[in-house]
Amino acid sequence: MLRILLAEDVAMVRGALVALIELEPDLKVVAAVESGADIVPSALSYRPDVAVIDIDLPDMDGLSAAAQLKTELPSCRTLILTSLGRSGMISRALTARVSGFMLKDSPPEELSTAIRSVAMGRRVIDPQLALSAWDSGQNPLTTREHEVLRLTAEGADPAEVASALHLSVGTVRNYLTTIVAKLHARNRIDAVKVAYDSGWLP
Repeated sequence: MLRILLAEDVAMVRGALVALIELEPDLKVVAAVESGADIVPSALSYRPDVAVIDIDLPDMDGLSAAAQLKTELPSCRTLILTSLGRSGMISRALTARVSGFMLKDSPPEELSTAIRSVAMGRRVIDPQLALSAWDSGQNPLTTREHEVLRLTAEGADPAEVASALHLSVGTVRNYLTTIVAKLHARNRIDAVKVAYDSGWLP
């Protein structure tokens, strides 16, 4: 019997997924949580074999929670579910060392198959997401550029970004100009959108 932790913030979807998983005689949901921050504490309590995690969760996103879970409970495999086909998410998922990544609109029978596969140590990546990642290429931003864009996306102006990163305002403006150029964006707002749509921003 494989022990499953499920993380999904929408109650109706969470209930449907629990019911779907437990139709399988060899799968048992031992915990179902609605917040990313609840994943690791629940996993440490229930010791699941596989954590099935929605990517968009309150308090902590699914990929961040998966990365933390990998550190705290390495024996637990992680399968990320997403309704967004953003290609850059594949890179983030691989960085977080998740075991699987699949779209929510996949056929229901594929979920149980994916759970069993990741439990056996295999990696499962939805073919559509893999092709999308192949087509889009790598994130062109450096770590510092990513930090500047992330803070900008959160609403910080150049002075606030400069203060947070201990840079001069002029340096921040230079970074933003470079970011806009690298992403072939019209302006910094468009750059945020491009990065978000590509999955390079959470």
